Amino acid sequence: IEKIAALKDLNLTVQAGEIFGYLGPNGAGKTTTIRLLLDLIRPTGGKAAIFGQDAQQNSVELHKRIGFLPGELNLWKNLTGAQVVDYLGRIRGGLDQTYLRTLTDRLQLDLSIRIRSYSTGNKRKLGLVLAMMNKPDLLILDEPTSGLDPLMQQIFNDLMLEAQKNGQTVFLSSHMLGEVQAICDRVAILRAGELKAVESVSNLMHVNFRWVTVRTREAINATQLTTVAGVSEVSAVDGGLKLRISGDFDPLLRALSPYYVQSIEVAEPTLEEIFLSFY
Repeated sequence: IEKIAALKDLNLTVQAGEIFGYLGPNGAGKTTTIRLLLDLIRPTGGKAAIFGQDAQQNSVELHKRIGFLPGELNLWKNLTGAQVVDYLGRIRGGLDQTYLRTLTDRLQLDLSIRIRSYSTGNKRKLGLVLAMMNKPDLLILDEPTSGLDPLMQQIFNDLMLEAQKNGQTVFLSSHMLGEVQAICDRVAILRAGELKAVESVSNLMHVNFRWVTVRTREAINATQLTTVAGVSEVSAVDGGLKLRISGDFDPLLRALSPYYVQSIEVAEPTLEEIFLSFY
């Protein structure tokens, strides 16, 4: 059987109090990283530390300070949500019932229903409640918004930002770039087990290229702009051309000077386009 390295030479540090996004396509190694951090599996080399403590040697103590949402949540199907919350809450040493009600109200989750009757989205909501209900110092969330509708995704974003204000640290894996763009301070991009980049979201959003849509009175052939310095990916759109420009705008404006320009629209690249540029 061929052995595959799920993670190779991963060197990653998450700062206390930040919301850290761990991005990559399925099979990149995101869940493997989380399982290593939680001592569910052990590395063939290297080590992991949480709060400055060895993740293997101190796993029992560390788990008391961590809230975890796995990518696939398997719970007791014959129990109600309330029974699961009560059981895990007692294991954790008690629950703040007021905070629990706040979470269930905001997520619009009915705990009186049996697990087997929950929809995919409601199971995800229950997983979030279980991870957050004891206000852990660290939240480790594997694809947390998978199955949630857009309104619930926004509520999730609000809950994460509030957790951060409360001094909690959030480490979330995702392939949904929108949620990372909305709430994360920094993002790591993982591909085929290798770390491709670690960058602040604000820096990623100031990457040095823009999308420009130019509409002119006379038709311009796309080939007339492809040789302009900094211009690439020129394509026809309704009434004009769309292009990608890096660096200064002056060479483009000079190339357009013979034409009557009706409009120029400039758009920032999406995080997805920036993300794909790493690949």
